[in-house]
Amino acid sequence: MTSETSTSLQELIDGADARGLAAAGLACLDRCLPLLAPERAEVLRPVWAAVARGDGGAWAEAVGKARVELDGAGGEDADAGGVVTMVRTMLDGVPAEWAEGPLRDWSGQCSTIALTVHRLYDATEAGPLHAGELRRQQAVLEAAAHGPTGLRRARELSIEGGRVLRAVVSRRARTA
Repeated sequence: MTSETSTSLQELIDGADARGLAAAGLACLDRCLPLLAPERAEVLRPVWAAVARGDGGAWAEAVGKARVELDGAGGEDADAGGVVTMVRTMLDGVPAEWAEGPLRDWSGQCSTIALTVHRLYDATEAGPLHAGELRRQQAVLEAAAHGPTGLRRARELSIEGGRVLRAVVSRRARTA
C-alpha cells in the first residue's frame, strides 16, 4: 500500500479499536464471500450482530457457526487467480478471540486480500473496482469508529460492495 489513500487506510486500521477492526475484516470477508459461497449471503449476519454488541463470547460462537456452515464451500479453486483460496483464507483466519492484536492482524490481512481480489477482476491494475474497494474499506472503518450506530452503515457498504463484485464477476463469466 503506497498511495496516499492507502496510507490513510493503514492509519485507520492502526487507530481502530476491537469493534472497528472486527467490522473492517468482516466487511471485507462479507463483500468477497459470494465468490466462495454465493448461495449463503446471510451466513455472516450473526457475526455482524456480535460485532454490534462488542461481545467476545457471541463473536466466538457466531464465527464458529459460520465456519461450520461454510465448511467445504467453494469446492476446488478452478479460477486462475486463486480467488476462492484467498476468500477461504479470510474465513479461516477469523480469530475466535475478541482482542485487538488478533483482530488487527486479521483485519489487515482481509484488507490486503480484498484489494487483491478486486484488482484481479479489474480491467486495469488500478481500475475502478479496486479504487471502489479501497474507498469502501476506508468508509467502513470511519463508520465503525462511531460505535454500534456506525455498524449499520458499515454493513450497508459491505452489501453494496458485494453486489458490485458479483455483477462484475457475472459480467466477466458471460463474456468469457
